[in-house]
Amino acid sequence: MAEVTETTVDEVMAELAALEDPRVREVNARHGDDHGVNLGKLRGIAKRLKTQQDLALRLWQTEDTAARLLALLVCRPKAFGREELDVMVRQARTPKVQDWLVNYVVKKCPHAEDLRVAWSADPDPVVASAGWALTTERVAKKPEGLDLAGLLDVIEAQMKDAPERLQWAMNHCLAQIGIEHPGHRARAIDIGERLEVLKDYPTPPNCTSPFAPAWITEMVRRQHDR
Repeated sequence: MAEVTETTVDEVMAELAALEDPRVREVNARHGDDHGVNLGKLRGIAKRLKTQQDLALRLWQTEDTAARLLALLVCRPKAFGREELDVMVRQARTPKVQDWLVNYVVKKCPHAEDLRVAWSADPDPVVASAGWALTTERVAKKPEGLDLAGLLDVIEAQMKDAPERLQWAMNHCLAQIGIEHPGHRARAIDIGERLEVLKDYPTPPNCTSPFAPAWITEMVRRQHDR
């Protein structure tokens, strides 16, 4: 494959700049994301570029949020080392970049479990939230070996006062335990009811509330209706 040059990065950055939409940026800003590129158009660029690990690394180094999102779409997940991913998660401060890094890259690499354990206990709440996101994935898909009761103990003790991003991640894990594991469902609902995290979160019509007891009850109902 031909070597990727800085000119190629400059061309991609110019293309992203041309897609900047103030209205998109305004909506994203409400969720803590600092870019104004429509994600459908971003995916279109990624589809055209295909997988280019060298380009992905250079786009990440720009520190631009839209460029980093594109980098995560054109990278080769299994090409990253454990330490590289640890550095990247500490650099990924916006919610969407962290979300895509965890879901599109870390989950597909051989270091996912090691990083899950390390990040979950990290003193940085943003890094810890990435660890909890990986734990939620395991709760749903590979729960063997997880101490679900122990996870509930930690959530019960720490979720109420956790910083926002970490609180959201713990709450998702709480709901997933209640949804997927009937033996822990009653306790998961009880923890949610007592802590009242996200109880009053504004939820649009026809959307499921992120309040764990409501979330668990609705998803279990849907399972029974299938």
